[in-house]
Amino acid sequence: MRPIRSLLLLTAIIRSSVAFAQPSSAASAEARFRPTIQQIERELPTLADRGAGWFALARLYAQVGDTHKAIAVLKESLATGEGFDPSGSEMLAPLRSNPEFARLAMQAQKQYPTVHRAKVAFTVPEKDLFPEGLAYDPATHVFYLGSMYRRKIIRITDRGEVSDFVKPDPYHLQPIGGVHVDPTDQSLWAASDPDEAHGSELYHFDVQGKLLARYSPGTGHHDLNDLVLYRSSAIFVTDTDANLTYRFDRKTHLFTPLNLPRPQLFPNGITLSDDSTRLYIADWLGVIAVDLRDNSSHEVDPGKHKTLCGVDGLYWYKNSLIGVQSTGTYRIVRWFLSTDGSHVRASKVLEKGTHLVSSPTTGAIRGNEFYYMANTSIDNYDDGKIVDPAKLEPVRIAVVPLE
Repeated sequence: MRPIRSLLLLTAIIRSSVAFAQPSSAASAEARFRPTIQQIERELPTLADRGAGWFALARLYAQVGDTHKAIAVLKESLATGEGFDPSGSEMLAPLRSNPEFARLAMQAQKQYPTVHRAKVAFTVPEKDLFPEGLAYDPATHVFYLGSMYRRKIIRITDRGEVSDFVKPDPYHLQPIGGVHVDPTDQSLWAASDPDEAHGSELYHFDVQGKLLARYSPGTGHHDLNDLVLYRSSAIFVTDTDANLTYRFDRKTHLFTPLNLPRPQLFPNGITLSDDSTRLYIADWLGVIAVDLRDNSSHEVDPGKHKTLCGVDGLYWYKNSLIGVQSTGTYRIVRWFLSTDGSHVRASKVLEKGTHLVSSPTTGAIRGNEFYYMANTSIDNYDDGKIVDPAKLEPVRIAVVPLE
C-alpha cells in the first residue's frame, strides 16, 4: 500500500478494491484488509469504545465483500447510540444496495439530525490545493494552510488576503500535511507525505518562509501526518503509515516512538493540554492520553453514547477537545473532559450534515472560535493526481463558535 494519511487512506483503499467481481481484485482486498480486521477483533474485548471497533470492522468487512458480517457488526456499532451515521461512509458504499443497510442509515439520520452553526470565514480561490493542514499564529494574526497537490504553504491574513508563504520549487517539497507555528519565533513546522523521490519528512521554515531544515524518521514506510510542539525541546508527530507516534528531539533530531497502552490504528490528530502536561493522540479507535510528567498513558474513556474514534484534526480548548471527526459522516465535535482529562463527561456536535462539513480535515483555534477547512476535496485526490478536474472548487475556511 502506498503511504497515505488516514483520510486519504479511506479514498485510496476504496479505489484499489472496488471491483469485487474480478477475482484478482477480491483477493487483493482480502490480503490488504484481513490483517487489520484480525488486529481489531483481537483488541475488541479490551477497547474502551467497542462501538468504534465495530464500526471500523463494518467498513473493512464491506471492503472484503463480506456483506453479512459487515451488516452484523454495523448493527452492533449503531446500537451503542454514539452518533455513527453510515450514510456518508464511502467505505460502506458496497452495502448501499442492501435493504438492511438502507434501513440502518435512515434510522441513524433521523436519530442524529443536521447541526448548522458554522459560516464561511475565508475563501481561497485556488481550486487544486487539496489542503490538509491549517495553523494560526495569534502573534501575527495569520493562518497558514498546507497544500498536498501544489506542495506549498499559503498565508492568509485576518482580512482574508491570500499569498504564497512557501513556494514548492526552490526546495522540491513533498505533499504538505500538518502545520504548526512555533510561538517563540513565529517559525513554521510542517509534516509531509512521501513521494516517488523522497520519504516522509518533517520541515522547519523561518518566519520568512525559508527552509531551515528537513528531518526524516528513517528507513521503512512512513507518513508523518500531524504534529504539536512541546515547549522548545520536542515535537510530537503521528505517523499514519507506520502506526506510530514519535517524540522528535529538537537538539538531537532523533525520532523516538512512544510506548502506548495499545497498538495504534492509523494515528492522525494530536494535541497538548494548555499546561503541556498531557498529550492526546487520535486514531481510528479513539484517543490515547499520555501524561508527560511520568510518561504513563491510557485510553480516554468516551463514556456512554459518545465516541472519540476517527478524529483527524484534534485540538485542546479549555479542558475540552475539539475534533474534526468522521463517524460515517463528517462532523465537528467538542468533548468536555473530566478535571484530570481521563474521560469525557459531555459532548456537543458543532456542525454536521451541511455543505460546511463536506470533506473537512483539520483546523485551528482563534480566540473562542474554531476555523477549519470545510471542503478539502480529499476524495477527488488520488496518488498525487486529480481524479475529476470538473469537480474542483475554491477552498472554504469555515468558522464555528466554541462558546
